[in-house]
Formats: sequence, structure tokens, C-alpha cells
Amino acid sequence: MTHPARHLSDLVTERRSLLKAGGLLAVSAASPVTFGALLPRAKSSLAYASLPQVIGLDHEVAHGYRARVLISWGDLIDPKALRESGGKSRFNPTKLDAEGQKRRFGTSNDFLAFLPLPRGSQNSSRGLLWSNHEYPAPVMMFAKSTQSAEQVAITQAAVGGSVIEVERGGNGDWSVVAGSARARRVHVGTRMGFGGPGATSKKLQLTADPGGGHPYADCGTLGNCAGGKTPWGTILSGEENFQSYFGNGPEDYEPETKEGEVNINFDSKGGWVTGSYGWEKHDERFDLSKNSDGPCRYGWVVEVDPYSPGSIPVKRTALGRMKHEGATTTVTRDADGKARVVVYTGDDQIDACLYRFVSEPTEDPSDPVANRDLLDRGVLSVARFDREGVTWVPLVAGEGELAKHTQFASQEDVALRTREAARAVGATPMDRPEDVETNPVNGRVYVALTNHSGRSKANAANPREKNKHGHILELYPPPGYGEAADHTADRYQWTFLLLGGDPSQPDSGAVFHPDSEAWLSCPDNVAFDPLGRLWIATDQGGNQAKNGIPDGIYTMDVDGAGRCLAKLFFAGPIGCEVCGPEFTPDGSTLFVSVQHPGDGTGMTYLEPATRWPDFASDLPPRPSIVAIGYEKDRGRVLGEEE
Repeated sequence: MTHPARHLSDLVTERRSLLKAGGLLAVSAASPVTFGALLPRAKSSLAYASLPQVIGLDHEVAHGYRARVLISWGDLIDPKALRESGGKSRFNPTKLDAEGQKRRFGTSNDFLAFLPLPRGSQNSSRGLLWSNHEYPAPVMMFAKSTQSAEQVAITQAAVGGSVIEVERGGNGDWSVVAGSARARRVHVGTRMGFGGPGATSKKLQLTADPGGGHPYADCGTLGNCAGGKTPWGTILSGEENFQSYFGNGPEDYEPETKEGEVNINFDSKGGWVTGSYGWEKHDERFDLSKNSDGPCRYGWVVEVDPYSPGSIPVKRTALGRMKHEGATTTVTRDADGKARVVVYTGDDQIDACLYRFVSEPTEDPSDPVANRDLLDRGVLSVARFDREGVTWVPLVAGEGELAKHTQFASQEDVALRTREAARAVGATPMDRPEDVETNPVNGRVYVALTNHSGRSKANAANPREKNKHGHILELYPPPGYGEAADHTADRYQWTFLLLGGDPSQPDSGAVFHPDSEAWLSCPDNVAFDPLGRLWIATDQGGNQAKNGIPDGIYTMDVDGAGRCLAKLFFAGPIGCEVCGPEFTPDGSTLFVSVQHPGDGTGMTYLEPATRWPDFASDLPPRPSIVAIGYEKDRGRVLGEEE
């Protein structure tokens, strides 16, 4: 069944006419089955009462559920360190050094991924949990931020990622398995491999690979924001705002962003001259006067095998270089039964684009050995939207629309300068494309566009000028529903799921179900439970006080009478960003990251907005992972009716 695209003007006109007639519109742009349903009152399939939208010092969760902090910045995870401490590991940030931080859970946790134990199982009671650590926040890590060599070394050790082993007890509470041999930290000092067309580029300044396979560089990873999981049980971690770590470049090292143009070379308003964290003062890798190609090592998707703590992570250059936000995989089978792995990724900057990578065929998409280098071989495409659909334009050097652009002489050029290639083929500039997720039930693709308050010219997929609140797109791969969806097709249909903002404000342009119990702004990370309902993590940041609503997890159906009927399930503490929603396979536990709690204008280590989660006078607020489940029953999908 096809799903004709519906557009903002249609939605708003129909919504207003129905409301004037006394009816209620279940906002949908999908099929005739779900669009325009007139009901006395629509009912969400998510069986909980929405939280009041109140900003507080502590987190809150809907009635009937409990949310417990699982691990926080500074908690020991290294097995040897735990043994030496006798299991007593209370964090003292005033005694922290770089080597100590490498043994502890990092800061600014973001994307989360649960991988069951044993590998390949659907066990929902024990597994490995990967966490990205996006960036350091020195004003919240140190009583006095000085950018000294010692502080720089600590912040470098605090980013990257962590692997911990977790288990659920008989009472339903989750805990970290102390002393697990699989526990691991990945940081800026971790050796990385490079695969794909950019792997041998001289700009990456790589050392020779002594064993064959991948060139290596001791560059580590940073800016790790959202990500994804592969069918063979590895993690894909996206490197996002890497430009902030470099300094000592000339004033004109990168061009300024112009209205209507994507900034193709990652300038940060002079940030190349002076980095945000002082790393260039003490580490030549980030000093542009001594290492001008240093930024080329970052902006990639990094593949990590959490099941193998000694394995070397690999940066997959075939997926392009950009401010990667997410790397969601799905599988589509050819007519002959062979599988192609598809990776969707956003580029998180205003006027940047949406991308898709399609691998070469493989026999078994779950085999970790056979697919070790699968993401090095395939075709990267970029999205071009119009009112009738979206076209995936291949970015292949010397072929198709890119053939006439001679600056891309090889696929290495495309990999290193992906943004420039996307602009060359007329890709659609978007309102900060962040997470991209596929629905396991209906097979559609959902794209979170966080905001673009400076937009002065709308386009089909980004319909509001000065888009302060963001929106979510829904893409329909042909030819049908669920597993029948072909994620390798050249052309999809699409529509809007929601447009963020306060619907009570006439000029907001917001579109939700009129029976919604909450409204949201700035959608960021999204996830689906096993029943195909959407769970949205927002990134309101400084907008919390302005909007008067908390950052948190909002939920809604995407089909049926409750489509786009929003509720607030989990509210984070003041100043935070809630991110990385991740379910266990049975859907009975939701892990979320609470990033930068207590932060905000003028907030510091000594004077934060809250001291969540410890509420101890000698501890600053600490980014943490929270595990959410039922108060009594842990056998059902969260939000499921009795």
C-alpha cells in the first residue's frame, strides 16, 4: 500500500476546518485508515497519565513507574581499580587525574546501546551497555577551570565512550556488574583503525598497519553524540562537534557560513583560532599551526565491538565526514534473498543534510566475522526533498550527478568533503538533522529536525522560517508496510509527523493531536518500543526557562486514533538534556542519559542549578544513566495497558 505525502498547508487547513466544525482531528499524513479520524476523544495506546510539565531539581517519572540512577560520571568501572579499592569507589572530583578518569565512567553521556548477553540472544535481564561521552564541561568538572595541562588531560580522558555490564535483579532494579572483564573506556588516547575510501588519505597522517587490514592512528574519538547498532552486534558512534577542540589556526582557516549555505568546513565563528577547551595549548594533535590536517581524523562514524574489549575501533569513512548525529541500521533483502545493510545518519548543523548508506550484499547480516568490514563497501547518498517525495542522490565520484564536479576525483575526496559533495548535487538543507530511526513495526523512517531559529527561507521539508521548536519527518520507503519496505529504493514518499511548539500560541505553527496532554520543543533523539510507539528525547537546553517546560522523554503513537497525541513520560532535572533512549529487547526497561544536569547561564561547579543526582554538598551535578521500569511488573512493554 502506498502512502501519499501530505504537507503542512494541508494539515493546518484541515485541522482548522475540523475544529471549527466541532470535530477533532487525529493529525496524520499517512494512510486513509488513520487520517482524519473523528472521535469523541482519541485514546493513546500509551497507558499512563502524562506528567505535569514542571521543571524541578530532581527527575520525575510517570505514576506506576520507577526511575533509578544506574551509573554517574566518575564511578569506577575498571575491574582492576575496583579490586584494588575493595569495591569502595565514592567519587572525589577534587582528587581526579587523567589516569583515574580513564578507569571511570566518562562525562556528558549521550547515546546508549543495550547488547544482550550472550551475544546474539534476546536476553533482557543481562547485557552490555555502551554509552557515548559527547564533550567535557570544565566549568562543571572543576571548582576552577584553568585549562591547565592536567585539566586538559582529564577532559580528554572523560570523552569517547564506556562499556559496562549490567544486570536486572529479582526486584526489577538494574545494577552494574562490578569487575566485569568486558568493562572498557574508549577516549582521545585510544588507538583507532580507519576503513573505507578515506583510510589511506595522507590527510589522516596514519602510521603503517603492521598486521594488514586497517591503517591505524592514535587519535581516539571525541564529540560522540548519537549512534546506532549493527545486526552483527557492534556499536556505531557518531563524531559530531569536533571543530571545538582545535585552535591556533589562522583567522581565515575556515570560511564563514553564509545564509542558505551549509558550512562545509566546520568553522565555529573563529573557534579554530582558539579552541573551546584549551587542548591546543598542551597537545600538538589539536594545534593547527603544527597539525593543520588534524581535524580530518574526526567527523566519522566509529565502529566498536563491545563484546571484545581488546578490539581496535574502526572509523568507517565510506559513511562520509560530517557532524554525525546517529547511525541507525536496518536490513533490506534483495529478490535473491541476500541482505543489504542500510545506515541512516544526520549531520547536526543548520542547513546540513540527511544521508543514507547502502552496503554491498551479504549472505548473513548477523555474522560479526563475515561483516567485519561490510561498512567499507557500498554507496553513500544524500536526500533531496520536494513536495511529492524524497530522492536519494548517490555521492559517487565520477558517476551520476557528481560526475560533472571535477573536484571529486576519487571517492576519497567524497569521503573527506562529504558536505561539499552534498551541496554540489543540490541536496536539501535541513533544520539540524539529528537522530534518524526506523520503526520496527511499520518500516517507516523518522527524522528529528531539532531547530533553526535563523532560517529565513523555508523549503518543502523545513516549512517554518525562524524554526525555534523543530519538527519530525516521516519517510515511507516503497513498496509496502513493515518488512516489505525497501530501504534501498531511490525514491520515498514523506510527510510531517509533528511540528514542535506550543499549540496554544496562534503564531507557533505547531501541529500535534488536539487531545495531546503535553507539547514539546526541539526533538533530538528518538526510539521505538517493540510495539512501534515513538519515544522522543528533547534538547531544549537554554529554552527550558523560556518555554517553561522540562527537557525529557515524550511519547506518542504513530498510527491509529492516537497518532501524534503527545504525553510526558520522564522529566529530567533543571538544566539537563535527556538523550539516548534505549529499550531492552522485551521493552520492559528504558535506559536514558541525563546530560549536563544543573547547567545553564552562569551555573558552575560551585553554584549549579541542582546537585542531581547525589544532592551532596561536596559533589557537583553528575551526568548519569537512569534505568526506568514498572514499579511492580517488569514483564510488559513500558506504557502497555493492563
